[in-house]
Amino acid sequence: MDFSLDNQNSPFVLCALASGLVDQDQLDEARAEIERAGETLENDKRTIEQRLADALVGLGYLNAWQVIQLQQGRTKFTLGLYRIVDSLGRGGMGQVFKGEHSVLGREVAIKVLPRETSTPEAVANFTREMKTLARLDHPNLVRAYDAGQDGNVHFLVTEYVPGQDLRKMVRKHGHLDMPTAAGIISQVAAGLQHAHERGLIHRDVKPGNVLVTPEGTAKLSDLGLAGPLEGDLESDPRYGKIAGTADYLSPDHIQSPRDPTPAWDVYSLGCTLYYAVTGKVPFPTGSTSDKVKAHCEWQPLDPGRLNKDLDPSFIQVIADMMAKDPADRVPSAKDVIARLRPWLPAEHSLPAPPIAAGRRDGSAAANGFRTEDPAPGDCDAPPASAAGAPGHLIAPPGNPGPRPPSIWGPLVLFVLLPLGLIGLLAVAWSVLAAIQ
Repeated sequence: MDFSLDNQNSPFVLCALASGLVDQDQLDEARAEIERAGETLENDKRTIEQRLADALVGLGYLNAWQVIQLQQGRTKFTLGLYRIVDSLGRGGMGQVFKGEHSVLGREVAIKVLPRETSTPEAVANFTREMKTLARLDHPNLVRAYDAGQDGNVHFLVTEYVPGQDLRKMVRKHGHLDMPTAAGIISQVAAGLQHAHERGLIHRDVKPGNVLVTPEGTAKLSDLGLAGPLEGDLESDPRYGKIAGTADYLSPDHIQSPRDPTPAWDVYSLGCTLYYAVTGKVPFPTGSTSDKVKAHCEWQPLDPGRLNKDLDPSFIQVIADMMAKDPADRVPSAKDVIARLRPWLPAEHSLPAPPIAAGRRDGSAAANGFRTEDPAPGDCDAPPASAAGAPGHLIAPPGNPGPRPPSIWGPLVLFVLLPLGLIGLLAVAWSVLAAIQ
């Protein structure tokens, strides 16, 4: 195959060399690979570039994301001492990339505040998240390694966690069994307990922020909405606001946003456990304001109706974590671990803890969940975790008023009943006329 001079100086080749992602020897190797394959190409620069890109990916010198960036003309793949390797998605306050330290070779996750949204307020919030992470050091919380600024770009370097988040895991494999769910949620509770003991509340506990490694280690991520539990609360820019994801907000967070407590996170963790064992959020239908109202006033469908393998005592733990009144809720993240201990994979032989006095007996009819057949959407709607996206400030629920009364009662009383009586009188009159 004859690679023309135009191909050797094509935009893709020039960007690839300028980026430092590949060198001339690797490009020549990719060209030779195409030659050995005996592929025939028309004299079309775009097609030749794409075949060359595919060869570089096949040889392991580039990945698909890097190819797209190079084809778009990008040549900078570094932030300070870190090389940008791939895209991991978008977090609450910016894009997240997989990176590598240029000297140590350590894999990291790099959260970048987009330049177009780098307002003074956004930069201040981003800096606050950096300092918040620096206060925490726990195996079940994503650790912070570094922070910096490259030109006008602010970035935060954290631990890279291979695997997937709990939301994607459940979507891909279906709801979890009790031991798996108990193991993951207990680990997240341990991380939360560490944060609470250091005076911080997460405020956005949800499946999408629970990262699970292939070995089963769970780590809570994205502290972009974290705030203080004590001290100068008013210094928090989200003080007094409802910040979080609508599917996982606690009633007391909604009703008393100026009084943060660890109980907010316990409720959200309960909703996360509900999702883990059912594949559904507690209130899957309606608008954001409908979901906010539901958390305050309604009961979710009994998870046992969605997963027949759940023990009544396990369902009771979920119910106690999601109690509307914080006084009835599992009091701390540490207590969540104790309540879930009977179902942890290595501790199946332990007896279930007794239910505290005054709590429900754990039966399907008394655990506080709805037991009637699910309404349309309860079992069919996909998880609505996009509602109240990360960083979203949710308005308090309005008062939509009572449901409109049914018209069937008045219709029967004032229309159908008189018509029936008139019909009976007509029949009686006809009979009397025939007799006479």
